[in-house]
Amino acid sequence: MKTSRALFVALLLFAFASFASAAELVVIGHPTASSLTKSQVADIYLGKSSSGTLYDLPESSPLYASFYEQATGRNVSQVKSTWARIVFSGQTQAPTQLPNSDAVRAAVSEDPRAIGYIEKSALDDSVKVLLEL
Repeated sequence: MKTSRALFVALLLFAFASFASAAELVVIGHPTASSLTKSQVADIYLGKSSSGTLYDLPESSPLYASFYEQATGRNVSQVKSTWARIVFSGQTQAPTQLPNSDAVRAAVSEDPRAIGYIEKSALDDSVKVLLEL
């Protein structure tokens, strides 16, 4: 009985993780911003290219890992290592982490040089989709 309960819990966790990683993500900018390619987004979010204010979701969000895997092809530990090196060298600052998609959307809508990412379901007219992942 314990084995079947553990199996059931493991399947539920797998299903939840699959659902979270399957969320449709969009890279957003101010309504006046230009569209971006996936390569440009990867360069921006890996500190290779400077383009204004970057906003991130919290590391604890399942969307954080999903975004970096989809946009850059790197996992969370690789991204954290990259940003630690960049920040330590004094080249630039890591993206500002905001608590949720609503906060990211609000911050991006107010700054013409800001870029962020949110789940597609959180979109409204205050921001422009720069890239769909």
